[in-house]
Amino acid sequence: MGITMLLSFFTLMILGVPLYLSLLTSSFIGIAILGDWSILGVMAQQFYGGMDIFSLMAIPFFIFAGILMNRSGLTDRMLDFSRLIVGSVRGGLGYVNVVGGIILAGVNGSAAADASALGSILIPAMVKEGFPPSYSAGLTASSSLIGPIIPPSIFMIIYATMTNTSIGGLFAAGLLPGLVLGLAFMIMNWYFSRKYDVPVSDFREARQQAGKILLRSGVALVAPVIIIGGIVTGVVTPTESGALGSAYCLVAGFLYTRQLSLRSLAESIYETVRLTSSIFLIMGAATVIGWLLKWEQIPQKFAAIIIQSGLIETPWLLMVVLSAIIFPVGMFMEEVSTLTLLTPIFAPLAIKAGINPFHFGIVMTLNVTIALITPPMGACNYIVAAVGKVKLGDVFRVIWPFIGVAMIVLLILITFPVICTFIPGLLNL
Repeated sequence: MGITMLLSFFTLMILGVPLYLSLLTSSFIGIAILGDWSILGVMAQQFYGGMDIFSLMAIPFFIFAGILMNRSGLTDRMLDFSRLIVGSVRGGLGYVNVVGGIILAGVNGSAAADASALGSILIPAMVKEGFPPSYSAGLTASSSLIGPIIPPSIFMIIYATMTNTSIGGLFAAGLLPGLVLGLAFMIMNWYFSRKYDVPVSDFREARQQAGKILLRSGVALVAPVIIIGGIVTGVVTPTESGALGSAYCLVAGFLYTRQLSLRSLAESIYETVRLTSSIFLIMGAATVIGWLLKWEQIPQKFAAIIIQSGLIETPWLLMVVLSAIIFPVGMFMEEVSTLTLLTPIFAPLAIKAGINPFHFGIVMTLNVTIALITPPMGACNYIVAAVGKVKLGDVFRVIWPFIGVAMIVLLILITFPVICTFIPGLLNL
């Protein structure tokens, strides 16, 4: 049944059927194979139940805050701050790209949103500075991967909700891994800046106006402080933090930057509803198919195979094997679906092997995130190619070194779990 459902799902995806319908249709096929039509009534309950979870309310708020940052001009001010601190070196805009990704990661938690915001501004600027267009797009797509790792993170909210893990603890666990990933991409940029002989950027004017830039960007930098600080310290819940961040961006956009209007606010709300609806529909449909697999005890059968193989006794090897499954699935499936389907199967195995739930959550999130820049799907590649006006084939050709570096970071995190568990332990989360 499981194999038939999987084949039908991929067939429907290839035919262009919307993802949530592909998932639901595969569930119908599974029920037809079982021949028990009495469980059809449960499908509606599972579909609604997959969306009716309070902690998921944080997702639309983080999406809304990210959109408001872009429309209110706060994102531009963040990038000005990045230029000021890392721009005046060879290949400076490449470092600005990575630092901008780190800062933006503290607002919306979406790789796609970061890729769009960074790409539209930095790809043309990097090309003008001397970087090849394909490399500029590839670095931008890779920088956007930091978004789901550094809190807040939509992927982490989904994982934490499904495993009853502390969202605040998981967010705290993502801080150091996100910085390690950013550092890895900076090292890559150092190498390629010399390979392409990119000239040293001239930011003398920016340094002369350092005080003005700090004042302008300071207002923008308050947003990630509100969101990350509130969650990690436990002062507010993730949902409340997202609401506060959105409210702050509204006030700053209307009263400080004055770039928000009633029309742009309406457009922001529409975009938020559209993106949130697509995520929630996929989650509901993936919950149905996940429930059906559990009904047939497929997770238990998979767990029995893992236990019999002895992998449960070697946590490091178990993590590598599970990563080798998660990543290819994420290459061909939408990331929310991958998390929703595989988390109920893999998370109990990790706990049984004695793996820290924060550690496994970060590893699983990074696996799914790297798939965002990996062909043939690689959603972030399509985004940067579109906003940066770069040929998609060129982006696909240059993206592999970035994937390799991200994989090395993944292996480092698997080998040294303290990178993920240090801050949650420090904060007693």
